[in-house]
Amino acid sequence: MELVIVNNKKTEKQFLDTHVVLNKHIPEWIRPLDKDIKQVFDPQKNKAFRQGECIRWILKDNNGKLIGRIAAFVNKKYRTKGDTQPTGGVGFFDCIDDQAAANLLFDTARDWLKERGMEAMDGPINFGERDRWWGLLVEGFYEPLYGMNFNPPYYKQLMETYGFQPFFDQICYSMGVDTQLQEKFFSRHAALAKDPAYRAEYINKKNLEKYAGDFTTIYNKAWARHEGGKDITKQQALNIFKQMAPAMDEKIVWFAYHNNEPVACWLNLPELNQFFKHMNGKFGVLQKLQFLYMKLMKKCKKFTGIVFGVVPEFQGKGVDAFMIVEGAKVIQGTLSYRQYELQWIGDFNPKMLNIAESLGTKPSRKLITYRYLFDRTKEFKRHPIL
Repeated sequence: MELVIVNNKKTEKQFLDTHVVLNKHIPEWIRPLDKDIKQVFDPQKNKAFRQGECIRWILKDNNGKLIGRIAAFVNKKYRTKGDTQPTGGVGFFDCIDDQAAANLLFDTARDWLKERGMEAMDGPINFGERDRWWGLLVEGFYEPLYGMNFNPPYYKQLMETYGFQPFFDQICYSMGVDTQLQEKFFSRHAALAKDPAYRAEYINKKNLEKYAGDFTTIYNKAWARHEGGKDITKQQALNIFKQMAPAMDEKIVWFAYHNNEPVACWLNLPELNQFFKHMNGKFGVLQKLQFLYMKLMKKCKKFTGIVFGVVPEFQGKGVDAFMIVEGAKVIQGTLSYRQYELQWIGDFNPKMLNIAESLGTKPSRKLITYRYLFDRTKEFKRHPIL
């Protein structure tokens, strides 16, 4: 076997090709957009490079055939509450069903991380945000959501045989759009609907700046200080909203207000892989026209939950139910979607798991984030419960 560092356009292409070669025979697999993978490793587009570095390898057999790949990352900001050691990451792992090949990839990544002072590695994770390319699929081997890892079932054995242990489970939930909400949602909604101070509305893309400001307020109250996170600026939120705008369906992005102050948000997007599965990894001019046509013709019958949050002072007051019922009136009554699936929720977050289950959803798939401690005598601890 031969390990090759990705350091030019040829090896960059081979890094992309490895994933295709090892998964193209699986009917449920959807090829990711090449541009989405490339930007992870582009210092001009990935802000994680400000705090870290990464490296990629491809693995070939003696005949030059692509049989594996892996990336390793160091990010100074990557830390989980309770960690007592610096932890790096590995991701974009692909490998034939061969333990020796997998071990070579993991050993190489481990040694690179050790040289940079790391004492553990989590994987498969992303060099950046957790909303993409995070976790190993272990249950629910059907069409992945946009930005979600997809892998054959045997990857679990490759990782666990090497010594990786589950750090936390990532649960996805799904439901039919026409599923009737539980009665408690309607009773809680009715209680708040009597108070004119409360209202909920879907966004208007002509006024993205306003909603970006509302999201900033909610995010900085509800999430920013979770595990030491930083506040975001209104401009950062506006940039995110502008990136989402071409795919955004206004009627599935909701905000709740109390006396005109934003107190909750429920952000969903059409499930983009329902478009991209027809594009073979490309997104040039022709694919963009194809995307616009399919969107216009309402070809996407599935939408995905991205963000749900309530500011702390309004948690437990029924605002979540109020907003969901208001949204359901529009989504169930007028839109063409048939299936709803939530992006993954960590098993360390029982509050969000309870909210998902109370909607009437059922677990649809599971991914696992693994951790490997370099000191094999050290006690292993799972992610702490929030």
